[in-house]
Amino acid sequence: MSTLAQVVAALDPALRKYAVDSPNGDRFDGERAFVLEAVYEGYLLHYEKPRAFEGMDEDTRLLAGDSLYALGLEQLAAAGDLEAVAELADLISLCAFAHAEGRPELVEELWAASSKKLSGGGGDGARKALDGAL
Repeated sequence: MSTLAQVVAALDPALRKYAVDSPNGDRFDGERAFVLEAVYEGYLLHYEKPRAFEGMDEDTRLLAGDSLYALGLEQLAAAGDLEAVAELADLISLCAFAHAEGRPELVEELWAASSKKLSGGGGDGARKALDGAL
């Protein structure tokens, strides 16, 4: 089962009815893959085309995206990894900022910086990446 399918299975049943059959397209691997996939799918529901869901109206998409953000952050908080919670909270808010400023091209760099930091690859994370891009 793909990590993305595991994320879908962990959601509230009310949202699972919008899930596509056998979602795939995992973007992340490693120890925090579940968390990153959940938050990334939440981002996609807010701003782009989701990989694992279809048939939602705009309001349901936003609520589902928020639910996925919460699912990812909850996993990290339960593990007591407050530094990772802070990084993902920054990533979520900085992606919203990039879109609000009409700079969606910055989002990919933000995701790359956060995923590198959270996967143990080092780096300064999304906030420093945005500072460097502006």
